[in-house]
Amino acid sequence: MPNEPAAPLAQVVLIGGPSGCGKSRLAEQSGLPLLRLDDFYRSGDDPALPRLSSGQVDWDHPGSWHRDRALDALVRLARTGRAEVPIYDIAANGPVGVRTLELGAHTRFVAEGVFVAEVADDARRLGILADAVCVHRSRWLTLVLRFVRDVREHRKPVPFLIRRGPLLARREPRILAHLRSAGFRAVSVRGIRGLLSV
Repeated sequence: MPNEPAAPLAQVVLIGGPSGCGKSRLAEQSGLPLLRLDDFYRSGDDPALPRLSSGQVDWDHPGSWHRDRALDALVRLARTGRAEVPIYDIAANGPVGVRTLELGAHTRFVAEGVFVAEVADDARRLGILADAVCVHRSRWLTLVLRFVRDVREHRKPVPFLIRRGPLLARREPRILAHLRSAGFRAVSVRGIRGLLSV
């Protein structure tokens, strides 16, 4: 039909999972173009940021993220092979610039981030979804890996990370259930590596 959009140039493999489960490393190791959805976090001084009862910013709430901007970049990449995306710096607590992400000759690319489930339905509806998988591993291993990563990268003060770790571990089953309800399949780390290498 004349009003139907042209077939996309590329499709996306969405990788989900709790913070620290290894999404970014798997995406980087794939060699495929990578859209980092966490680069669409709001700035730390944004008044729209959701907060915990303690008054601290709830960085694990979807409201801390610009969903509309992330989805726009996802669609632009799939339809045109190119998108302007923010460069988010955790230490600066906000974006520090913009970069151009181009797919080149690739017909698949990867998008990963804490809130990847929020764009899955639209990606599927628009015909740009190749697959949606979530990392399946022990939540206690994820807790340790996340803490080591966050300390190494100076993401937040250590006392904050120590308090946050158990909270995220308790949330993990709910996060995975949300991903499954959005159509994600639970796949082992090895399985996802194999999927991305095809």
